[in-house]
Amino acid sequence: MLAIVTSHPIQYQAPLWRALAKAGVKFEVWFLTPHAVQPSADREFGRTFAWDLDLLADYPHRFLAVAPGWSIDRFNGIRLQRGWPAELRESGVTTLWVEGWRFRTLWSAVAAAHDLRIPVWLRGESHDLAPESWGRRLVKRATLGWLFRRVDRFLCIGSANRRYYEQRGIPAARLLVAPYCVDNSRFAAAARELAPRRAELRRSWQIAPEAFCVLFCGKLIPKKRPLDLVAAVLLAPRAGGRPVHVLVVGDGELAGPMRAALAGPGAPAATFAGFLNQSEIPAAFVAADCLVLPSDYGETWGLVVNEALAAGRPAIVSNRCGCAEDLAAPLGPAHVFPCGDTAALASSLRSVAATPTLAAALQRLSESHSPQRTVESVVAALRERAAPARATP
Repeated sequence: MLAIVTSHPIQYQAPLWRALAKAGVKFEVWFLTPHAVQPSADREFGRTFAWDLDLLADYPHRFLAVAPGWSIDRFNGIRLQRGWPAELRESGVTTLWVEGWRFRTLWSAVAAAHDLRIPVWLRGESHDLAPESWGRRLVKRATLGWLFRRVDRFLCIGSANRRYYEQRGIPAARLLVAPYCVDNSRFAAAARELAPRRAELRRSWQIAPEAFCVLFCGKLIPKKRPLDLVAAVLLAPRAGGRPVHVLVVGDGELAGPMRAALAGPGAPAATFAGFLNQSEIPAAFVAADCLVLPSDYGETWGLVVNEALAAGRPAIVSNRCGCAEDLAAPLGPAHVFPCGDTAALASSLRSVAATPTLAAALQRLSESHSPQRTVESVVAALRERAAPARATP
């Protein structure tokens, strides 16, 4: 059996687990905590919330017993109540898939599986875009080298992630194509259903019919650099001959500074929608004309871009985001800008507003990052491993 270990039920992962189940893969997802499927505090959002979608239906899963007082904000914040060797042996695990390495217990799971000669697969988000000092690079190479030597296959979520492994000496034979994805079908279906109500949705957020609506969707925190978007729209209050309207979905510590900056003289119109839950977010994509993700290197991917594409909306993305070369660059040079260069972002807004992206191009790009692509890689890898066993007399 393939066991998949992850910190908690995540809205972006559930569609992949369901696709694996639909494909007939024998597996079970092991959750370490119930974060966000029960009301949970999120310090970056500054609120307690639970996602409003069923993230546990239609695939096999269970919650492992962990020590009370767990936290997903600390490396040592989750401790298993029983040892990994017993958990792996008693469950008949033949392959272990680990989601990332941000918790000590995930490192322990990899070590235990390696000692038991159980193949280990790893899917992480790190990329090669962030500059590092030589000292930090040497420390990370040593520590991650210990972990990576115990991993048999690496599931690569994108180009920058793949290079990250290659630069650490991982051979191509151990790299699997596993494009980062969301529930494309849900966002596409919701966008189709909401399309006839686009004018109504825009009115509800005070977006003028003629406005070019720029959407920021995410936590309002420093690494996502939402104030760069504010600076850019102050430079470009009109784009493509249309007045710009900024729609802000999300909450966080920078909400106050954003409101203040967009309330000043000469600022374009803006609406702060606040936190929207998963079932509500498609409405924002339908109301908007373009998504902007100005984040720095801390944005290891940017799954909100996947969501925008699935909903039929183009994105403008900072070159420091993990998804930039895979999900934005194929749309044209205007869709990627140098992080922090607000004049370049303003120019991109004008260009994208003047030359709308074809819906077919958005759909092709979205489909290239679907759960099914990863399912195909996983099924092929499992068959490859099983082939020698079947061939043995």
